[in-house]
Amino acid sequence: MSTVPALPLRQLRTLVIAPNWIGDAIMAQPLLALLKQQHPDRPIDVVASAWVALVLAAMPEVDSILTTGFKHGSLQLRERWHFARQLRARGYAAAYVLPNTLKFALLPWLAGIRLRVGYKGESRYGLINRMHYDQIPPRPMVQFYAALAYPSSVQAPPLTIPKPRLVVAPEKSTAVLKRLGLPAEHEVIAFAPGAEFGNAKRWPARHFAELAGMILQRAPATLILLLGSGKDHAVCQEIAELLPVPLSQGASVHPQIHNLAGKTSLDEAVALIAHASAVVSNDSGLLHIASALNRPVVALYGPTDPDHAPPFSDIASALSLRLPCAPCRQRECPLGHGDCMGKLESTVVWHSLQAALGAG
Repeated sequence: MSTVPALPLRQLRTLVIAPNWIGDAIMAQPLLALLKQQHPDRPIDVVASAWVALVLAAMPEVDSILTTGFKHGSLQLRERWHFARQLRARGYAAAYVLPNTLKFALLPWLAGIRLRVGYKGESRYGLINRMHYDQIPPRPMVQFYAALAYPSSVQAPPLTIPKPRLVVAPEKSTAVLKRLGLPAEHEVIAFAPGAEFGNAKRWPARHFAELAGMILQRAPATLILLLGSGKDHAVCQEIAELLPVPLSQGASVHPQIHNLAGKTSLDEAVALIAHASAVVSNDSGLLHIASALNRPVVALYGPTDPDHAPPFSDIASALSLRLPCAPCRQRECPLGHGDCMGKLESTVVWHSLQAALGAG
């Protein structure tokens, strides 16, 4: 059952219903910044899943995070009505519905929020009363969400859109490193080899291992942290085992490479990324976390479009072979060869990483 903390009705608030993907939630953060600029006196509450809530906690514009327990794909009308009653008691001037489903548009309508802003989505006429429409060709995701801060008649938001940003206290990073038994004084390079969307987005493990070898040849004391969820543990372990181990070490895995996939919570992974000198990542939620923390980033794209969801760090490279068959946006390569990622050589990525480290 989802619950909303009670709150004395003292001032009007803004409600934002967050996307269900971490990367999308981060790319929606500039919308929160714009809403805060427009109404500095209005606290912003965000409705989100427990998973996305861990990232929202690092967004300075967010006053309260209201987590939901709704099941994926289920209407759960009674539960949504109960949740909406609790929202009604908090007093909202406006609601911004970022998921394109009818289910989430129901919440602010049931809560009686007068201004309900969002995209057309699943024919949500009436539920959304300030309707925006997708553009052809699609806008980059940051601009797509930021447009909701403006009247629907505005075709594109102003060019001065703030970049997505997350804030992590340095002591949080130090505490996580200490818990993991890792020295805080060593340089850290983070790899994010996973991709929740599907295998087609994964840069091959052998390339990650080759890149790790190049890093350690340059600076042998560097810590290489392999980050991801428990689902990514196997591919991270494959990378660790492919990296040659010095004969003097007498170990099966190089001592400078650490498979942390599934061993850290998301907020701990965020803290480790905040500490990293650079991040190499597939197109994934961790990529956009690294960008929002303004870490030097090398982003690897194959079946997805680097122009649609690019990294936005001050120091960033978006690498894509831009093959004729890409972007196919498929979870598995429909042609069976996976060339868009497989033929992106580790030497090319190393060249971009060296430049990022030199500029950082």
